[in-house]
Amino acid sequence: MSRIEIDLLTAEFFGAFDNRGGKPADVERIRRLVLPGGVIVKTGPEFTVYTVEEFIAPRRRLLGDGRLVEFSEWETSERTEITGDIASRFGEYRKSGILDGEPFEGGGTKTLQFVRTPAGWRISALSWHDRP
Repeated sequence: MSRIEIDLLTAEFFGAFDNRGGKPADVERIRRLVLPGGVIVKTGPEFTVYTVEEFIAPRRRLLGDGRLVEFSEWETSERTEITGDIASRFGEYRKSGILDGEPFEGGGTKTLQFVRTPAGWRISALSWHDRP
């Protein structure tokens, strides 16, 4: 059962940014998926460490102000290890959308750390690296 729950949680995380077909992205759900003290890290030349709120705010603007439309991202492969109440997932992803009127595609790698809480599995940490 844990594996199914982690798969669903991961898919829900990726789905939080989807605004295809004119539907609004639901980035607010990230507060439910990630622990309040969770750490989110973007690696690479723009290395940034975010709190949950710092991560949500700019994505809410970008996905809601019309600059980034028809956006989605999805996992293409993954490895997940579960031991008791902790789990780690390392996966590849793709993304596509229209940013400032220009279509784009990309991808990268994400690693997610999970913990089982009394309310179920939650993300405790997330890091990603985009590939050009």
